[in-house]
Amino acid sequence: MTFQFFMMRNSLTTTVFTLLLFLFSAVALSAQKQVRLSGKVVDAATDTPLDYASVSFFSLKDSALVTGNITDEAGIFSVEVAPGAYFVKIEFLSYQTKTIPSLTVSGARSTGDMGIITLDPQATLLNEVVVQAEKSQLQMSLDKKVFNVGKDLGNAGGNAADVLDNVPSVQVDVEGNVSLRGSDNVRILIDGKPSGLIGLNGANGLRQLPANLIDQVEVITNPSARYEAEGMSGIINIILKKDVRTGVNGSFDLTTGYPDNHGAAVNLNYRTKKLNLFTNYGLSYRDSPGGGTLYQEVYSGDTTFITTQNNNRSRGGWSNSVRAGADYFFNDNNILTGAFTYRGGKQTNITNLEFRDFLSTLGNPTAISLRKDDEAEDELNLEYALTYKRTFEKQGHELSFDLRYQDNAETEDSDLSERFFNPEMVASGIPDLFQRSYNKEREQLLAAQLDYVQPIGKDGKLELGLRSTFRDIGNDFLVEELVDDMWNIFPGLSNNFRYNEDIHAAYLIYGNKKGKFSYQAGLRGELTDILTELLQTNEVNTQDYLNFFPSMHISYELPASNAVQISYSKRLRRPRFRELNPFSTFSDNRNIFTGNPDLRPEFTDVVELGHIKYWDKASLSSSIYYRRTEGKVDRIRTLNEDGFTFLTRPENLLSEDAYGLEFVASYNPAKWWTVNGSFNFFRAITDGGNLGETFKADTYSWFTRGTSRFTILKNTDLQVRFDYRAPQETPQGRSRSMYSIDLGAGRDILKQKGTITLSVRDLLNSRRWRSTAFGEDFISDTDFQWRARQTTLTLNYRLNQTKQRGEERKGGEDGGGESMMY
Repeated sequence: MTFQFFMMRNSLTTTVFTLLLFLFSAVALSAQKQVRLSGKVVDAATDTPLDYASVSFFSLKDSALVTGNITDEAGIFSVEVAPGAYFVKIEFLSYQTKTIPSLTVSGARSTGDMGIITLDPQATLLNEVVVQAEKSQLQMSLDKKVFNVGKDLGNAGGNAADVLDNVPSVQVDVEGNVSLRGSDNVRILIDGKPSGLIGLNGANGLRQLPANLIDQVEVITNPSARYEAEGMSGIINIILKKDVRTGVNGSFDLTTGYPDNHGAAVNLNYRTKKLNLFTNYGLSYRDSPGGGTLYQEVYSGDTTFITTQNNNRSRGGWSNSVRAGADYFFNDNNILTGAFTYRGGKQTNITNLEFRDFLSTLGNPTAISLRKDDEAEDELNLEYALTYKRTFEKQGHELSFDLRYQDNAETEDSDLSERFFNPEMVASGIPDLFQRSYNKEREQLLAAQLDYVQPIGKDGKLELGLRSTFRDIGNDFLVEELVDDMWNIFPGLSNNFRYNEDIHAAYLIYGNKKGKFSYQAGLRGELTDILTELLQTNEVNTQDYLNFFPSMHISYELPASNAVQISYSKRLRRPRFRELNPFSTFSDNRNIFTGNPDLRPEFTDVVELGHIKYWDKASLSSSIYYRRTEGKVDRIRTLNEDGFTFLTRPENLLSEDAYGLEFVASYNPAKWWTVNGSFNFFRAITDGGNLGETFKADTYSWFTRGTSRFTILKNTDLQVRFDYRAPQETPQGRSRSMYSIDLGAGRDILKQKGTITLSVRDLLNSRRWRSTAFGEDFISDTDFQWRARQTTLTLNYRLNQTKQRGEERKGGEDGGGESMMY
């Protein structure tokens, strides 16, 4: 172990030293004379700034890529080039590429303004033959990474949880919980805002949102003060499909698969000069079989009690979601957007448990019991949103206001039965047990946000904003047992729980650029007022706290498409509603999960050093990060006083220190081949000494993911992806390694207006969650599979969105434009 630790530490030190040496070398080279050129890229029809548009400078002599950059959220770019002759390409997703055929940089001045550069959308009229450039699967910048869903064959026919599990740095566990860089303290947004599409149960909401409705996923690992402080490891922003091109356009999807996975999705847009109407609809039916095993030993004096459990479950049913809205353009400077979102689902979840009990050894069985849970689950989520945006004459000067209301409801109605047998599977004489549980939850949320951006000087910017949210949740939980033909309330489990949360926030950010340096400093304040109440017992718990969350981002531009950034932010994670709710799940009456009303928030300080490098055919992002978390929340498993039932509930530990090194790369070795991948190595030191000396862990772990996509025929693509997660120590045990392989094949049909895709997720059926937990008086070993191997066939048809491949661009590139000189 000492040798392994030394080797790992030595390898990490060498990597860090090499990265820093490269950065210092690049800084030294930057002393050459350079001319800074800047400009702004906008939509030709609406003058809307286009963020993440790429601007590339090529040598006029040999067409070699010299340098480049991407636009910021205001559409502004800045690059430094040596005096010489160039041609410039400006590119953006779904827009025609613009080429400036000749640009001469004389060096007579140190700066130059290329002005406003307009790009035309690919589609303009209903009856035209439309050409649309394919998106790159992965786009990277210093502050965030963008994953384009449509390019990934493995996402066809899947859901939002499947999509996130394919995004670099992101992982989804067996229960559907999302983590970023190994931490589950992540904030998930829809179109930049908390959304009713996620619902009360985030994991279940993600599984019910079809992948066909998602356009992009943004990953922000160290957000600024502009964003809510919630989400300690960062923010994941899911962007739904919404087109900006004039006329009617959209897409239609049909899906079928085994095990049962059937659905349809529609995305439609209608755009005129004054009005943009958009709608997304998804309908799906799924049946996801899963199961696993559990082995437990309980120690009482000199006696060992052993229990094995076999778990078989099926979760499935219908779900559908609708999102409809309109953008109204009063004029070029004023836009009003209204949107309505509906998501509903009806599921039937059946779980069969087989318990076998032994005394001392597996050769001495004592009893068998069979338990069944037949649950009907209904969910309804509604959201109403109104957004106003005002832009002013000066570039980047804008005001926006967002108001939204959510009403989410969920009911779970279970019928439970249990039969008892002796080791020979003969009825033991113990009467059959019949129970039922009813759980009803309702959440109402009102949120208002005001944001203002004021440019200062040439490159400076002041941002400020206000946000208030009012959230009320009610949960009624009832468990009953049939005794003498009468349903009696089960003691200790039934209760009515109320949760009220009000959060008021304000932020201020200032940023500017000095030569090759750009910086941004911000401060966010959040006032939190939380009240929880158990109505049956009149137990009231209040949490009121005012916290400040600073952020700082400093970037330095290097020659040859290099840039570095160091950033800091303070974040928090408030206890989730279900973590505070003391009601207990009752599907498995021997393994009960419950909340903790006394749970406190976690606070994290994050520091990150990032570097990004662009080449003609590749890009590489590398990061070194550190997270310090106070009050780390973890699930702790204990044996109940009856010596028979296990209780799992969240507890505050003292702290966690996490260090990590991450690489994300994308490479196009040939026109027909694209490769991207990520690698994350981290160390996490967890201190739970407040619960006992055994609740500590010091783990080294890593995970990696790689995707290779290539074209074998003119209109046929193949894709293979692998994923590996190394073992990891926890404060109470160890999670074992997990790996999987996904395959996908897609072919364009119907004159490239349609695509048919066949995908196999988890080809080897190896995605199993395996872990071991230890206590003073027990040991338990779990092996569980949430969903078996999935095969899916999807047909996609594009209305006025004909797909275009690689270099086969037909008229999509604008070669016009006057020559320029600086």
